[in-house]
Amino acid sequence: MKTKVTLLAALIALFAFFTGCEEDEGENLGQPGTVALSLTDAPIDDTSITGVYITITGIKYHKKNNEWKTLEGFEGPQTHNLLELQDSISVLLGNFEMEAGQYNQLRFMLDAAERGQGQGQGQGQGQGGPPTTPGCYIEYEDGSTVDLFVPSGGKSGYKATGAFRVPSNGTVELTADFDVRKSVVKAGNSGRYILKPTIRLITNNEAGAIAGGVTNMPDDSSDVTIYAYEDDKYSDEEAAEPADEENRFPNAVTSDMVCDTNHYRLSYLAPMTYDLVVVNHKNGEFVEVLGIVQDVAVESRKTTNQPIDISDLSTQ
Repeated sequence: MKTKVTLLAALIALFAFFTGCEEDEGENLGQPGTVALSLTDAPIDDTSITGVYITITGIKYHKKNNEWKTLEGFEGPQTHNLLELQDSISVLLGNFEMEAGQYNQLRFMLDAAERGQGQGQGQGQGQGGPPTTPGCYIEYEDGSTVDLFVPSGGKSGYKATGAFRVPSNGTVELTADFDVRKSVVKAGNSGRYILKPTIRLITNNEAGAIAGGVTNMPDDSSDVTIYAYEDDKYSDEEAAEPADEENRFPNAVTSDMVCDTNHYRLSYLAPMTYDLVVVNHKNGEFVEVLGIVQDVAVESRKTTNQPIDISDLSTQ
């Protein structure tokens, strides 16, 4: 009898323990967390462009049933020159309280003219004064500016994709990588530029980097750019002449131009294996693929040192 009583008491205690855990978990999930959101950028191939300015007017998110909500607490509008946010430099957009749980994307609302609204009156069109739409525009080294237009439907915002979890009573640090190389494209021979943002969301404490020195650089004053691809995702078609309003190397995760000291750095990379495609540009124009460095592993919160000798590159 004593054994039966003891066993019953143990079962009751075990049930109470698990019930209490479930109640505690439910209470914790009901507490909001904080998202510290920053903005960064990958470089543009055209070195004659000295500024790519965007104005963010708001940020939206959704968690359930595709219902988009405005991220309260964003202090906007905020205007940023994306070309100042390279080489691991980022700017904090704000700290925002959000419901705890899993999210897959955000939307950035931009102050930009929609395609078809007419050409702006910036200096790039031969007119004096600021652009008609000052929120989003590019600037050249001679000081001229050209408006950036967006495809129809731009009012819905631009998606930034990447899964992240907001911890209950905790903070997650996110960086939105606004890849200007992919985002700014010429609209045929019209002289216009179209803004087609490609934005990655990266959880900072899960990201790694690849960096290193580059030797045997071309001696013809050309530029060398390193493109990071997920393992075995690069093909020769990536370097082919792009269709209208598209760019070469469209599936590269990120890129970096080799700097004056012959070094490069590819930041905010998810932990996995990458192939590095080494490309020659001159005066902003594609010349050739110099070769590929294969199977470069990235770990969370670590920088993988990967020197590149251009004279010893493999080809696919």
